[in-house]
Amino acid sequence: MDDPRRRLITELREHALVLGEVVLTSGARAQYYVDAKRAILRPAAFAALGELVLERARRWEATAVGGMTMGADPVACAALAAGAGAKAFFVRQETKAHGLQRRIEGPPLEPQDRCLVVEDVVTTGGSTLAAIAALRDAGRTICGVVSVLDRLAGGSAAIEAAAAAPYEALTTIDDVYPERPDRA
Repeated sequence: MDDPRRRLITELREHALVLGEVVLTSGARAQYYVDAKRAILRPAAFAALGELVLERARRWEATAVGGMTMGADPVACAALAAGAGAKAFFVRQETKAHGLQRRIEGPPLEPQDRCLVVEDVVTTGGSTLAAIAALRDAGRTICGVVSVLDRLAGGSAAIEAAAAAPYEALTTIDDVYPERPDRA
């Protein structure tokens, strides 16, 4: 039986897990890094990811899928490629100073849209929280939040509180690197 979650975990282990000291976005130091894009931008992981995000988009009746640009971009595109009947959007760090001067890019989000916020890797949740705040500021409804991988560093609680919607990690660091030295 073909299990998309198992495929995703295998691809993350093989292509995304980097051992050695790194500084995370939060500023914390870690002895490993998960560069999810190294895996999810390969055909097998992209297809598995699409299936998994599509299932959540359907369950939560999402009409739009996206999040903070870079982390959310491949996740949202995988959902569309898998057949999600939703539009994609990307949130910029700051409002664009020229052109249409938008912070949320893509097809315009309508008041009735139900936004599924996506992210590649969650540590503290900072990028996801920024995307949620931008959507809230724009008056949009968040129906759920999905990450490809949760590092289990406290981000999930902050995300659920800010989104006022369910949060699901498709995988966790326990799945991808169970033998890590800092495992609790």
